[in-house]
Amino acid sequence: MEVRPELKYTEEHEWILISGTEVTLGITDFAQNKLGDIVFVELPEEGTIIDADETVGNIESVKAVSEIFCPIGGEILSVNKDLEEEPDLVNSAPYDEGWMIKLKIDPADLELAKLMTHKEYQTFCAED
Repeated sequence: MEVRPELKYTEEHEWILISGTEVTLGITDFAQNKLGDIVFVELPEEGTIIDADETVGNIESVKAVSEIFCPIGGEILSVNKDLEEEPDLVNSAPYDEGWMIKLKIDPADLELAKLMTHKEYQTFCAED
């Protein structure tokens, strides 16, 4: 299982990259491995305003359909349109080409405090 130290993580197995007021979100290597082969990804429209912990899409694999949650509220700046034609990018590169949405946030958002560090996430996954 790959876990990157520059990212933050959620208990629902999403990863977050924070860059000023922009956040990139995807699902973790752990999550994509548990799901198996990803066959479809449904994402919101750009410009959508979301609240913290809101469902922002669905991911369908050969095993199950799972919801994608965003732990931080904000405005969707962009979605990864490559996933429409190549949903398996989530399997092959979950932290790179397999990202899902980019979001504009308030960096002082208190919701950031509930995210896990890479070490906390590794411990969390070991218990799962």
